[in-house]
Amino acid sequence: MTKFTEAQFYSLVMLKSLVNLFFPKVCYACLNYLHDNEDTICTSCRHNLPITNFHFNNDDSVTKIFYGRVKVAYGTALFRFEKKSLVQQLIHGLKYKGYEQISPFLGDWLGGELKTIKNYEDIDIVIPVPLHKKKLKNRGYNQVAGFGKQIAECLHADYRDDVLLKITDTTSQTTKNQFTRWNKTDELFTIKNTFLIENKHILLVDDIVTTGATLEACITTLNHAKNIKVSVACMAIA
Repeated sequence: MTKFTEAQFYSLVMLKSLVNLFFPKVCYACLNYLHDNEDTICTSCRHNLPITNFHFNNDDSVTKIFYGRVKVAYGTALFRFEKKSLVQQLIHGLKYKGYEQISPFLGDWLGGELKTIKNYEDIDIVIPVPLHKKKLKNRGYNQVAGFGKQIAECLHADYRDDVLLKITDTTSQTTKNQFTRWNKTDELFTIKNTFLIENKHILLVDDIVTTGATLEACITTLNHAKNIKVSVACMAIA
């Protein structure tokens, strides 16, 4: 650990104060200024965000979405998503305003909780829902990458973004109904390096789960690998 003299310590404090004066940090949920001891989300918003506690309460609201479609061992979401809410502000900022640091912040939050839950003790690999290369190029990052990496670190699991790949750009399919868009899952995702996930417990991570169509397509593709178990963790559930 680096040791500082008293003069160096106070110089660093002054420098940080000057940086905050000219480039103040804001809460990405309410957009108010953060205090020096706050990071990414202010204390008030942390207390007001609609936390689900699904993983603490053995609530199967997430896994129920997939009943009769694909098998999901365990499922959870950190928040409940509602329109015009703090959660919508966070997700919108993450996806469309370049606030990439929201992703690892939420991953560290949820990962810190999941590591205390028995159901998630044997997670071997964390895999993010992938973006098509065109969208990845436009955005510059996958909004769930930091989320997944931090959860993997908390669970002492591997993080792999080279197994599940998106091969169809669905941005032009917004006018199609859900059945038409997701009927042929092989046209959406593909799987590579299957040997990396065989006989493993996989945690598939995404930002929001609504109908579960995207996650279903991902799980269907992952099931081409032998003897896997898939669980799901999302930032929010709508």
